Amino acid sequence: MSNSDPGQLSPGSPGSPDMQGDTPAPPPPAPRKKRRSAFATQPVERIQRSLFGEILDWMLAPLLLLWPMSIAITYLIAQSIASQPFDRALEDSVTVLAQQVSEINGKVVARLPVSARDLLRADDIDNIYYKITGPAGEFIEGDYDMSQPPADEDRSTIGTVQFRNDILHGSDVRIATLQVDLRRSAAQRAASGEPRVATVQVGETLEKRAQLANEIIKGVILPQFVILPVALALVWFALSRGLSPLSELQQRIRARRPDDLSPIDSGQVPEEISPLVRSLNDMLERLSQTIAIQKRFIADAAHQMKTPLAGMRMQSELALRQDDQVDVRRSLEQLAKSSETATRLVNQLLSLARAENQQSQAGGMVPVELSELARGVVQEWVPTSFTQRIDLGFEQPGHPILINGNPVMLRELLSNLLDNALHYTPHNGQGRVTVRARTDEGGGLAILEVEDNGPGIPAGERTNVFERFYRILGTPSTGSGLGLAIVREIAQQHDATVDVLDNPRCTDPKYPGSLFRVSFRMMPRTPFFDDIT
Repeated sequence: MSNSDPGQLSPGSPGSPDMQGDTPAPPPPAPRKKRRSAFATQPVERIQRSLFGEILDWMLAPLLLLWPMSIAITYLIAQSIASQPFDRALEDSVTVLAQQVSEINGKVVARLPVSARDLLRADDIDNIYYKITGPAGEFIEGDYDMSQPPADEDRSTIGTVQFRNDILHGSDVRIATLQVDLRRSAAQRAASGEPRVATVQVGETLEKRAQLANEIIKGVILPQFVILPVALALVWFALSRGLSPLSELQQRIRARRPDDLSPIDSGQVPEEISPLVRSLNDMLERLSQTIAIQKRFIADAAHQMKTPLAGMRMQSELALRQDDQVDVRRSLEQLAKSSETATRLVNQLLSLARAENQQSQAGGMVPVELSELARGVVQEWVPTSFTQRIDLGFEQPGHPILINGNPVMLRELLSNLLDNALHYTPHNGQGRVTVRARTDEGGGLAILEVEDNGPGIPAGERTNVFERFYRILGTPSTGSGLGLAIVREIAQQHDATVDVLDNPRCTDPKYPGSLFRVSFRMMPRTPFFDDIT
């Protein structure tokens, strides 16, 4: 197996040397200068929207649209109101005129006194017209040009005033029509089955009606021109008061110290702003955790780097003062060991920081076949196990184990477990370390185990070993104390559990061994799962 180096350049890639002899690769062509077209897209600057203006627009726009509609409806209602008294006056006129119509010797006559005629013509604003026609539609008296009402076969309207609109002499007129039965007495009606009906009409132009309607409109609309600015001012004031909690919240946030990441009190804001404040508090909590992780990392790195750096400086100064080559070599060897320890510490600190960052981001999760990943990590540690004379083995089931995880972090987890096991297992040729990938009996959990036959971990220390820089007292071996902390961080990132047990295969009481078991949730078996396997 070979691991690809992400920093290695492949032939033909940008920056790689030409592979054909000693001939240098031709320089890349100079980039063409792009001509800026007059229609080239310019970056659009986003205009900041105002919540106050947005609400004001949505309130005023419907108001300005409804105002003309309100005027039109008011005008129609005003016309209807203005027509009612004039219709009643017109009804009285046609009723009085109908009372003057009678039949004498089979001839229809209208006995209108001069005063009645003058009354009909007495209006100085509108023109009043009348017309009387006989049963056969013959003209009796009045304005000949006035049109006849529509024919109505229903005799129930006799004696009832009917109104209609018409045009007379080029002007709009309102006409009241009354059909009069000329045989008014009961004896006359009994003698003849069919009534003899005369039609009386009185018409009036609409000038007075229009003037009254206009007066009503003026009385209604003119106050609105005064009320509307007042209403706008009140709306402006109400919006300003309603949005004042946002300004207060802004002032409270700006008044905070830069290092104050405490939650914002959501009890002092309106209910509508509470979700925003809760989201801000969640963000502040995540930011506080991130800053705490960074501070803890910096403090841990500074604290742990003091010892190897001080040792390296002391060994280098000692080597400079030595004249004997043997002593110089011994100091240089110690310097190399201190450098190796510092390098290992730096790498583990970086791994821990990367694990914590991945946990906060919770990204990079893909389907991972646990057995194949564990096999690859074990093969990488085989040379180290040979050097330390430890038997390193690997066991896997006959079926694939698929979990959802970050491959890089899972390799880091298993590498730290292997490093810990190889570090504490005796290097006397009798040490055994076994990596095992399996599933539980129910098949719902994927289990990764690393067991050794080393000195083991006392039951009272099994929780503490996952703390940073914690080392069991009396342990002869040295280490940074970060490996198992990295394992815990990566396991939490994958919602996995880590258990520490005694190795059930060890029989020597002095070396009970350790069994580290990491339990993951398996992914359900799908066609995609079968394709991977």
